Amino acid sequence: IEITGKIGYEQRFFIQDGLYAHQLEDTQASIFIEPEIYLEWNGGVDTITFKPFVRQDEFDSERSHVDIRELSYVHASDNWELRAGVRKEFWGVTEFQHLVDVINQTDSVEDIDGEDKLGQLMLNLSLVRDWGIVDLYLLPGFRERTFSDENGRLRAPLIVDQDQILYESSEEDKHIDLAVRWTQTVGDFDIGAYWFHGTNRDPLLTLRADGEQVLLQQYYSQMDQFGFDAQATMGDWLWKFESIFRSTDADDFWATQAGFEYSFIGVFDSNVDVGWLAEYAWDSRGDDDETAAGVSNQNDVFLGSRIAFNDMQSSEILMGLGADLDHSAFSFLVEANRRIGENFKVSLDVRFLQSSDPKDPLYSIREDDHVQFGVEYYF
Repeated sequence: IEITGKIGYEQRFFIQDGLYAHQLEDTQASIFIEPEIYLEWNGGVDTITFKPFVRQDEFDSERSHVDIRELSYVHASDNWELRAGVRKEFWGVTEFQHLVDVINQTDSVEDIDGEDKLGQLMLNLSLVRDWGIVDLYLLPGFRERTFSDENGRLRAPLIVDQDQILYESSEEDKHIDLAVRWTQTVGDFDIGAYWFHGTNRDPLLTLRADGEQVLLQQYYSQMDQFGFDAQATMGDWLWKFESIFRSTDADDFWATQAGFEYSFIGVFDSNVDVGWLAEYAWDSRGDDDETAAGVSNQNDVFLGSRIAFNDMQSSEILMGLGADLDHSAFSFLVEANRRIGENFKVSLDVRFLQSSDPKDPLYSIREDDHVQFGVEYYF
């Protein structure tokens, strides 16, 4: 039995006042804890992992939440593996958007980058064959996306109703989703393809009157989604590609994210590695399609740099700039972290957001430029 985990404190500093009534002003503090209990027996053939997550936020009651990120049993054999319980499954290779990542719901109160996910109940059978690895998924139950309350920042002008939620399926959040994924390494290429059938993880937000208050109501349709991802490692180059086709009753569309990362190893005869990143995002719904209202990354370019100092403190910096080629919208981010001693890590995140087009998703959070400082203790 191993018990590990981390406890963290985060402090956000917003540069400008919020756009909407009741929003918090210039600072926002929160604490979180994420322990992990790991148990193995039979020489590691059988394991159980339990990883709960708790955050308490100073102002945003919806950001104060509890989640089970993982509570799963895994049995490993020579050419197959069975995984059952609540788990997080990540798919994708690109840096600035993960189109093919579809299993887990986004925990959007954590951050706006879509990196944080809620745990998903699943039964997963993984089969290892000479021609690739096949993963079969049975996904009972569905989890709605998290949204901030009226005091929160980085939110839409209207509050998202967390109680009155609509579904296309008569089974609502009890619908059983299915997925199958194949992965294989061929020479320099790591490739994957999948089919997903079930509840759309992206809600359609519509207006709903609640007395004198107007809210955004979530509607979750049924969808079939086909995805493909590939990454080629060629010397100092990483070539990345993701693409999906999604079909719902409302519309069918394609979306793609592709780019590269080139690394300079040991610049100026030092231990520092510098990587340059470039990616392009395209969505077939485009800018004029009525169903594309609020669609992000429909025609966007991303440029960035990753600096790894390769020191004892594992210091790293990631910088990125995103530009929407259809709208006057830009985003800039810096993510830096450094370990201190054996048990502490400090981080600094900076985000600047600019948009002058109401059709662009960044327009609703254009005044939410902020700096976030964090410190984590690992045990």
